[in-house]
Amino acid sequence: MTRSTQGTSVEVYGRSVQAVVSAMEFLKLKAQRILATHGIESLQPEQWYPLQKVINSFEDILKQVGPHTTRAIGRAVPKSAVFPPAINSFESALLSLDQAYRMNHRGSGDIGSYRFQAGEGRNARMVADNPYPCEFDQGIMEALYDRFQPKGSFVLRIEHEGTACRAKGARSCTYNLKW
Repeated sequence: MTRSTQGTSVEVYGRSVQAVVSAMEFLKLKAQRILATHGIESLQPEQWYPLQKVINSFEDILKQVGPHTTRAIGRAVPKSAVFPPAINSFESALLSLDQAYRMNHRGSGDIGSYRFQAGEGRNARMVADNPYPCEFDQGIMEALYDRFQPKGSFVLRIEHEGTACRAKGARSCTYNLKW
């Protein structure tokens, strides 16, 4: 269960929400139906949509279609969402993830964050305390790795640290990244 955003006026940029339909290519009608159920009937890339409606859509996708699809949606986000310019490496992409997150949300209210912590060598930590599902966050990190794959690296491993998880009511999830 993700954190509620009830009572906020936060909105999500349509290009970001478009990742839902893009990732569910073979289930496009189902994606559109789920979004419509939550009041997002005619998805327009340049419009803004209430965050709670987007989160409710994600919860339904996770329940009805599963975690692999939620992860695929996360993987589609960097292709359609707005990202800061001058990203030229996997680490700079991870470092800019919170800034990109804020570029794709507007309004007042607590939307959480992504906090990157560089490690020694080819490892790092990412703390996510946003209202999106874990699988979505992991998909975003995988897509950034694919796009800015470090030289000499062949795979990104993402491990959920400890037992604290937003899906279990915790405020944040911490991911250990190794590449």
